Amino acid sequence: MTVRVASLAGFCFGVKRAVEHLEHLLATKREPDRIYTVGQIIHNPQVVERFRARGVQPITEAEALTLARGASVTSGVHIVLRAHGVEKPLFDALSDIAADNPYFVLHDMTCPFVEKIHRHAERETLHDETLVVFGDREHPEVKGIVSYAKGRVLVVSNLEECEKLLKEGNISKDSDIVLVAQTTKPINLWKKIELFFKKYCTNAKIFDTICSVTENRQAEAVTLARLCDHVIVVGGRTSANTKSLYETVRRENPSATLCECAEEIEGDFSRCHVIGITAGASTPRYIIEEVKQKMSEIKEIREEENFAELLESSLKTLNTGDIVTGVITSINTTEIHVDLSTKGTGVLSADEMPIDPETGKPAFKVGDEIEAFVVRVSDLEGVVGLSRKKIERMSEWKKIMAAHSEGTVLEGKVTDAVKGGVIVTVGFSKIFIPASQTGVAKDGDYSVLVGTVQQFAIIDIDEQKNRAVGSIKKVLSAKRKEAQENFWATIEEGMKFEGTVKSLTSYGAFVDLGGVDGMVHVSELSWSRIKTPSEVVAVGDKLSVFVKSFDKEKKRISLGCKTEENNPWNIFTSTYSEGDVAKVTIVGLTPFGAFAEIISDVDGLIHISQIADKKIANPADHLTIGQVVDAKIIGIDNEKKKVSLSIRALLVPETAEETEEAGE
Repeated sequence: MTVRVASLAGFCFGVKRAVEHLEHLLATKREPDRIYTVGQIIHNPQVVERFRARGVQPITEAEALTLARGASVTSGVHIVLRAHGVEKPLFDALSDIAADNPYFVLHDMTCPFVEKIHRHAERETLHDETLVVFGDREHPEVKGIVSYAKGRVLVVSNLEECEKLLKEGNISKDSDIVLVAQTTKPINLWKKIELFFKKYCTNAKIFDTICSVTENRQAEAVTLARLCDHVIVVGGRTSANTKSLYETVRRENPSATLCECAEEIEGDFSRCHVIGITAGASTPRYIIEEVKQKMSEIKEIREEENFAELLESSLKTLNTGDIVTGVITSINTTEIHVDLSTKGTGVLSADEMPIDPETGKPAFKVGDEIEAFVVRVSDLEGVVGLSRKKIERMSEWKKIMAAHSEGTVLEGKVTDAVKGGVIVTVGFSKIFIPASQTGVAKDGDYSVLVGTVQQFAIIDIDEQKNRAVGSIKKVLSAKRKEAQENFWATIEEGMKFEGTVKSLTSYGAFVDLGGVDGMVHVSELSWSRIKTPSEVVAVGDKLSVFVKSFDKEKKRISLGCKTEENNPWNIFTSTYSEGDVAKVTIVGLTPFGAFAEIISDVDGLIHISQIADKKIANPADHLTIGQVVDAKIIGIDNEKKKVSLSIRALLVPETAEETEEAGE
């Protein structure tokens, strides 16, 4: 029997911080001072009793106020607030007393994660908004959160209660909702409730307040439950964190035990090969170690009691299809030998050995314990043929079935395009994705997905034949929907985007802003007058736009392109002044002169009298369309946005004074 202890078992940051502070306070307080905790410092009776034996007394909220007011030089009082926090009126009252009475000290050990929820409840809720808390109504953490809200408060403990709120009219589609969660609630339930409010409440402000340590501990517990024959969850029975952890483990592995300490462990573990141990956030390390030691003692007793049985089993012949555990005795280039504690030697082909992706070497070494599937038994040769791939396929298939039942997303590489779809490989398992579920447009070439890594969901499964059907489209749709919801929740007038032109019409261009489309009217596409959008943009072009206006109900967005920064006239006036010389391109000829482009969308007129240093009859005799010439800017009319140019001024600049004198 192997005993595995979860790496994240035991005290979380907030609990550890509170307990260590109380230890420090006991070591440094004045002799006449007394120490109290509002309620139990943590939900663990063993820890509470150890502190009680050292003089730390849990008290009620009413007792806290009385003791704080009575603190004096001969009877100092220290009150420690637990990691769950307390209700706001009590915290404010104790803080005021501490400010006035130097012999009373308030030690606020509220977990920073919980304090963050208090800030959300206080700052985000207005008098006309509703705070919805996912948690246990009577839990001190939830009571504390509720006390910080300004408006109406609703507490829900499951998805059914959320649906009931909607059904009975307590909330509606247009309700202003602020949603938070008790830090220790199961992450899978929180995701369902979060999705419910995103779907039915358009004005919901959602804050993911599940403690990351809790989330990671639960994820590790799920893995442990799947790998072990039995899991022991250690923690106080009144601890919400421990209860949630136990429920999570039980969903994956019904063979689980909840205990507060090693003395409570009992039962028959004779059929268990692997025992897992995890613990709630209120469980100190020494209790976890005691449980581990107890299981190690059970392991030793079991090994002694089963020695005769093991000896007898060593003479037995294994059967094809058995799952065995053995110890690697040697590794060479072609095979691995495994001691199965039977009369036959286990042999595993070298290509069956998993490779560590970081080192490129076999993931196992001599002395490691390994689990394998018996594929062949030869009593004559004394060899037992083994397979790791079959074990991994079985493990992967369990994950695939779990993904189907829980709706979780898997990831795999598209390895082949076949008739009607593609094949995605996950480890040794192959999942079929129908063409309609690839996310590729109808009649499109879905073979372009081959070689790419894709996320997908399991939409159908045949447990008897170990076959599954997946959908990339379902995951893409969910991501697109989430992106759209986030977009509409954050959109504001004036927001800027780098979009892609999706389609053109006679009146404008539709631009993809990242899952949501907006429309740029033809008048907004260019500073110069154009007849159709295709004159300036094409499908697939990148376009810098900003939000002019939007309608959340109708899901319409009006976009603009023209800004003062890209106004051609502003660019011209900031670049050129009267008297400057510019290279210009002739773009039009008339009987009275020539029009020349100075910069894009800004033209100037070269009057017939300014084309040459002599009188000419026709501008076309001297200039051609497309010709580039140097011209001097001799006039800028900002009001009419007109520019006068001169080639003649560059040919005979010395005659300007003479012309002026002649005019006199």
